[in-house]
Amino acid sequence: MLGVGEPAKGEANMKSSSEEPVPLHEEFIYCCGAATHVLKCGPWKDLSKDESKNLPRLLFMIIPDTDIKELEDVFGLNGQVEHKLNFLKKNVSKDIKLVLIAHSIGCYITLEMMKRASELQVLRSVLLFPTIERIAQSPQGKLMTPLLCKLRYVLYMPVYLLSFLPEGVKASLVRFALRGMKTCDESSITTSVNLFSVDCIANILYMASQEMLKVVERDSTTIKQNLKKLIFYYGTGDSWCPQHYYDEIKMDFPDGDIRLCEKGLRHAFVLDASKEMATMITDWLQDDLTKL
Repeated sequence: MLGVGEPAKGEANMKSSSEEPVPLHEEFIYCCGAATHVLKCGPWKDLSKDESKNLPRLLFMIIPDTDIKELEDVFGLNGQVEHKLNFLKKNVSKDIKLVLIAHSIGCYITLEMMKRASELQVLRSVLLFPTIERIAQSPQGKLMTPLLCKLRYVLYMPVYLLSFLPEGVKASLVRFALRGMKTCDESSITTSVNLFSVDCIANILYMASQEMLKVVERDSTTIKQNLKKLIFYYGTGDSWCPQHYYDEIKMDFPDGDIRLCEKGLRHAFVLDASKEMATMITDWLQDDLTKL
């Protein structure tokens, strides 16, 4: 998801701009051979034309928990890194500054992007509940690694059978599965219904299996080189990146902007706390934006 706009001058301007409706453009493009869903927030539809005088100076690129054999393996871990870099190269002017916002394995992808393409004009990277090391050794990783790496094909048949259910029944099943949440974003229901697809589940489980095997050591070199650009946000009860991962990275990088959640947000915060998270990120970035 991309968000673009001219940074406002001063807090009052920021407030008034946020109250105006933001145009939303939705499209599918082919990037590295994969159909890619792109949501663009802002009045700009084409960010690749260097000759345009009206291009924004700043681009927010959101890299979610995405679930190319090199570029041919577009749904693998390495392929997803190259996919994002290829998208930026082909669709975004090199003169535009970037704010990268990533969640879960998207944080690993973001660090890899910054490592492989140091020429990117990254103003800030926000890494939320970052699974950037020892995923298989985490509490949830220990449980899921055997399933993802050896038994994931067993899940295809029940998903295939469920895919024939009417859309309304699928939505009801999702609501039942999420019934324990006090509040649940309706968009999460709609998105979750898409999981009743064998192709979708196969791609998710395939990439997840690679995450268990390949995300082992934290890339401290890349973190050190970009420390002033990074904001880390860890959870207190996150079974994918437990709190002692936070303690260790905080000890290794005492001068880094490394935060521990005090609000009790879950790893999958998008299900019930996306607005709260968006508000926090906006506050974190205000100083950066007002300096532009």
